[in-house]
Amino acid sequence: MSVNLDHALAYAQNNRQRFLAELIDFVSIPSVSTDPAAKPDIQRAAEWVAGQLLSMGFEKVQILPTAGHPVVYGEMLTAGPDKPTVLIYGHYDVQPAEPFDLWKSPPFEPVVRGENLYGRGASDMKGQVLTSLKSAEAWIRNGGLPINVKYLIEGEEEIGSPNLGKFIGAHKDLLACNIAINPDTEMVGADDPTITYGLRGLAYFEIRLQGPEHDLHSGMYGGVVHNPAQVLCELVAGMHDAQGRVTLPGYYDRVRPLETEERAEMARLPMDEDFYLQQTGAPALRGEAGYTPAECVEGRPTLEVNGLLSGFTGEGQKTVLPAKAMAKISMRLVPDQDPDEVYGQLRQYLQEKAPNTVRWELIQMASGPASITDRHLPAVTALADALQATWGKRPIFKREGGSVPVVAQMQTELGVESVLTGFGLPDDNLHAPNEKIHLPTFYRGIEAFIRFYDNLSR
Repeated sequence: MSVNLDHALAYAQNNRQRFLAELIDFVSIPSVSTDPAAKPDIQRAAEWVAGQLLSMGFEKVQILPTAGHPVVYGEMLTAGPDKPTVLIYGHYDVQPAEPFDLWKSPPFEPVVRGENLYGRGASDMKGQVLTSLKSAEAWIRNGGLPINVKYLIEGEEEIGSPNLGKFIGAHKDLLACNIAINPDTEMVGADDPTITYGLRGLAYFEIRLQGPEHDLHSGMYGGVVHNPAQVLCELVAGMHDAQGRVTLPGYYDRVRPLETEERAEMARLPMDEDFYLQQTGAPALRGEAGYTPAECVEGRPTLEVNGLLSGFTGEGQKTVLPAKAMAKISMRLVPDQDPDEVYGQLRQYLQEKAPNTVRWELIQMASGPASITDRHLPAVTALADALQATWGKRPIFKREGGSVPVVAQMQTELGVESVLTGFGLPDDNLHAPNEKIHLPTFYRGIEAFIRFYDNLSR
């Protein structure tokens, strides 16, 4: 272990209280990207991140505009041309905090209870951004960064990063690097360091059905006019078979099978049926036949109904035959599936199954392909060694059920792989009331990144 590494680790341990105070300051900013009224807070959060970079001596620190919220950039290339250049990604925006009445403390007044800090964005992902910033600071204050570092911190991840792809494409030279580091995933448990090597993609749609020109009296017209709400329910119900498989034509044609090694690694995950029952409160699970719960979440594609709307939904009764019905549909895609192809498959399904008693419209909304990283890359090995040195045990390799669009965008636009990790936990209540971050894991994450940078330099 080098002297500088020893000093950097000691620096991180000696400055934990200050790091916590800065995290509280960061989480206090209500940078809700989907809320137009929060635009001043979005700018304030971007300035906060830029201020952190400037205080550490980063160069070319800029708040760069996009068609939406700005991107924060900064670089420190003092390690020299013989050392790798890494691009660290993060986001400073957060989800809305509603419903406020379910929070035990105000979402933007962070508070420590026990070993956790509670507040919107504490885990997703302001705490994760801080692990990379504070680990860089520990090196800078103790001999200098052993690698070249660039930061790309955006403000639109929670609304699907609609402008990030164009930004990356327009700034390829500025963002050029050897590898990207993305700490926007989570561990499977506080004692289980985790490397995420795969992310599912996303295809999101809205289905709209139109029956009669206007709502009708259900007594006078029920039984003769086909109810769009009923049609929609039948269409949605037919999108899965009895084995839990999606029935869209050709849906599985390009699905990459899980390798034997991958299934063995997934079997190490402490995420069995009891885990999912405990996390969700569901009375029972239902997944694709032939796959474990972890395999279904990490390595198999899905089709889910995210919302349904039709007719009268207020209190009391109203005997109405609705004129319209709508469903929000999301699909989580696995490697080799294409969002445009599944759009065509859903469209073909509706063409074949929708009756001529209704008119229908299919709207393609957010989309992004799945991504997967070679588990044997030198940078992945460097991260695995850093996690093992910090936690004292071999990390778990897993795929993530969710989507992080920037990973595929960096593969496409910059031609670089991303190394994904993170120090959030499954019970951090991401996107829900009482979001929190486990502080002992947060501090360990800083130390792991300090070791990671040292390993990368060698």
